[in-house]
Amino acid sequence: MTEDYAKMNPQKEIPVLEDDGFYLGESNAILQYICDKYKPNSDMYPQDPKARALVNHRLCFNLSTYYPDISSYTMTPIFFDSERTEFGLKKVNMALDVFETYLDRLGTSHAASENLTIADLQLFNSTMTLEAIDFDFSKYKKIHNWYNNFKRNYPDLWKITEDAIKVIKYFIANPPDLSHLNHPIYQARQIKNK
Repeated sequence: MTEDYAKMNPQKEIPVLEDDGFYLGESNAILQYICDKYKPNSDMYPQDPKARALVNHRLCFNLSTYYPDISSYTMTPIFFDSERTEFGLKKVNMALDVFETYLDRLGTSHAASENLTIADLQLFNSTMTLEAIDFDFSKYKKIHNWYNNFKRNYPDLWKITEDAIKVIKYFIANPPDLSHLNHPIYQARQIKNK
């Protein structure tokens, strides 16, 4: 929430990429930039227009629907004065239904193709927050299989995510005092001293 941070990202959000004086916010844009600059021929962000369109679509779906609906239910109540509601749960299930449909219709092993792309990274990290709060999403068979295959097939990436789950679980057990934070959207929860 500082002015110095706002110079890097006026949205005052994380992450921010700094590449030799070039600042870029939004994780989707950061992943696209890294692929374009450092691995332009990578299958992670394919050059073929239709293949790239599917990756871009899944990134947009995650940004517009999947992540916001899931994180409002999973993460916001951990850090702010917010409750998990039936309406929030309905939105989570709607997002899961849509992603399940995309996986079913495409019929591939990954979110946008037969190989790992940057779309899988974003969707996986959104889904991971469900595991962090012990939310059972096993009835979504395609998502459940895709998620568990990611864990099995990409152990180095899973290790990063597994560590993030541990941090989330720590904050669930020990809610942080953010009363000093003048957040522009969420009201800080008042932590009662023990």
